[in-house]
Formats: sequence, C-alpha cells, structure tokens
Amino acid sequence: MLLRELIKLALNTLAANKTRAFLTMLGISIGVGAVIALMSIGTGVQAYVTQQFASAGANLIGVVPGRIQRGPGGGAFGSQAPLTMADYRAVAANTPNIVDASADFSRPAVFAYANNTSEVNVTGILANFSAIRNWNARLGRTIDEADVTGRSRVVALGQTVVNDLFEPGEDPLDKIVRINNVPFRVIGVMESKGSSFLGDQDAVAFIPLTTAQERLFGQQAQSVNGERIVSTIYVQAANKDVTPAVISSIDALLRERRRIPADEPSDFSALSQDELINTFGAVTGVLTVFLGAIAAISLLVGGIGIMNIMLVSVTERTREIGLRKAIGAKPSAILTQFLTEAVFLSLIGGLVGIGIGLGIAFVVSQVADFQPVVQAGAIVLAVGFSVAVGLFFGIYPARRAARLNPIDALRFE
Repeated sequence: MLLRELIKLALNTLAANKTRAFLTMLGISIGVGAVIALMSIGTGVQAYVTQQFASAGANLIGVVPGRIQRGPGGGAFGSQAPLTMADYRAVAANTPNIVDASADFSRPAVFAYANNTSEVNVTGILANFSAIRNWNARLGRTIDEADVTGRSRVVALGQTVVNDLFEPGEDPLDKIVRINNVPFRVIGVMESKGSSFLGDQDAVAFIPLTTAQERLFGQQAQSVNGERIVSTIYVQAANKDVTPAVISSIDALLRERRRIPADEPSDFSALSQDELINTFGAVTGVLTVFLGAIAAISLLVGGIGIMNIMLVSVTERTREIGLRKAIGAKPSAILTQFLTEAVFLSLIGGLVGIGIGLGIAFVVSQVADFQPVVQAGAIVLAVGFSVAVGLFFGIYPARRAARLNPIDALRFE
C-alpha cells in the first residue's frame, strides 16, 4: 500500500472519531510539553547560575576560612580559624600571576533613618573591591582610598536598603544614616544586581574596611592574637589558564604562614569561579535530568492510552479487517495501516506538545528572574520519543489486527 494511501486512511479514521483521538493525543501532548518545558527551565537555571557567578568578576578566586567540600552536597566543615589582614597582605604581595587582590569584612547590622529601619549585612571593603567584584555605584561613588586610610564614616547603600530607609524619589546622597547607632554619611547607591539563588544581592551596604574593623565592630573584627580579621580574600588571576596555579600558590603560602603540618588538611579554602559554576552546574544538571525523567513518565502513560484506543479500534473494525483480507489484503498491509494510525496519533500529539512546552517556557520567562533556554535537541528528543512510544504501543494492536482470521472476522458481531 502506498504511503499516501496509508496516511489518507489514517487521517480519515482519526477524523471519524475526533473526540476519542483528541483525548488520546492529549496525553502525548502533555508529556511532550512537560519534557520540553522542564528541560528548558533546567537549562535556563544552569545558564543563570553561570551568569551570576560571572557577574561577580573575571577570573575571581575567593579564599574563605574553613574547609569547603567540593562537588554537589559540599559545605564548610573542620577548623575555621579566621583569615587576617596579614594573610591578605601576604597573598597580595607574594602570589604570582595575579592582577589584583582585595579583602572584606562582613557582619549583620541595623540601619536607621528617620523612622525607618533595615537589617542587612554591612561589608567593610578596600578601595579596589568594586573593580575586582565588578560592582559599581549607580549614584554618587563607592569607597575610595582616602576613605580607607581616613577610617571615614561613609557608606554606599544597596538598592534594597535605599528602598527600606528612604521615601520613593528621595535623594539619599549626603543623608546621615545610623548603622548600629553610629552615624554614617551616604556617598553612593550601588547598581542593582537583583535577586538570585544566593538571595537579594541588593540587600548590602559598603563602608571602608578600616572603619568596619576599628570603629564599628571592634572586638568582633579582632582575632585572639589581636590581628584584624577579614571575611574573604579576593584574588583576580591574570587569566583563566593560570587559575589552578594561582590557587596552588595561595594554598602553599597560607599553609606555610599558618604552620599547618603536611599531613593535616588546610583550615581555609581557595575556590575559583569555575569550581563554583561546575558544582552548581552538576546539581542543576542532575535536577534537569530528574525532572525530564518524571515528565517522560507521562509520555509512557500516553502511550498506554494509544495502545488501549487502538485495541478498541481493532475490535470495532473486525468486520472491515475480515473484508479487506477476503479481497486479498496481506497481513503486512493491515499491520502497516494500524501502525500508521498509532504513529500519527503520537506525532500530532507531539507537535501540539511543542506548542504547550514553548508556551510554558514563555510564561516562566515572564514571571521568573531567569530565561528558560529552549534547545532544539530537547524538542527533537521529546517528539522523537513520542513517535517511538506510538510505534511501540501500536505494535501489539496492529499485530492482533493482522493475525485475525478473515472468516472469523467476517462472522464477528
């Protein structure tokens, strides 16, 4: 039988039972749409995570106290002896293949202005912090060298803090806000970075590092040896290729400074952007596959629906099959006809499912902070799988129709 005739027969049969065909295709459509939507969302989340880390600065390495387990499920554990200004100066002066280095000290604080308050982390920074972290002021300016050396009581606010403290449209520059009841003059408003999986990145405030260590937090910023503490040391490698060597140099330098024996693990961690991206990427990648597998289950359910409806069709058309066999139709022609109908059901359902998946991805892009990434591979995989499901679950009903005895079929009531 010619392919054109097979397709025509399949379409005529489906058109004769529109409601039944629609409900059968709906299961496939939902499955295909779910696979495309969930895989697109998962891929979008991966791209979003990569973008968020990249926006923190180029070729950035962060050194923090405590050991951090690499890979999915990682976390800080073990001894967490604080990092100090002496550690920062040693890293900045003695690490090869770096462009610059900086440090910060961060603690939660209460901000007050007029009758408004805001509770966020205040971070003491050095003058080069903004350049290394790629974080600039939208209004006014950020912390400079004169502020650091002069231990000035000045602050650059994140947009969330500005929204909490000031009335809409009010200019915050040169206003006096109180941080833990200590007056600070507002010198700038930082550019907005929005919310991410790391939280609200605009819920921040920056003051000079020396001011934070010596005038605001006092004992909290001092180690038992009387050294000034830093929360994080930031190092900007010359390029991505030298990042592993820079990390090795920092590790060797700080282990020697902190007199850590060779058989003991480090009490600090130096992590690159790529390591963080790979760690989160592995987690989101597993999540994407998991979500796709769950969505694929609905395709199997849809396939069972196709098999069920094709079995009903074989029963309803038993006399037709017997008549066609009696006038010379071969079993292979009957088999091919019913397989074509099953594949058409799943194919049309898959095409409708593409629209559903794209629609869900579009809606998510309008309400979420990230953009789902619809990949052609996901569409081909979902539709190809739906056709395979139709073919697989259509084989049994088709074989059953092909094996009918023509005499028994003609006598069937």
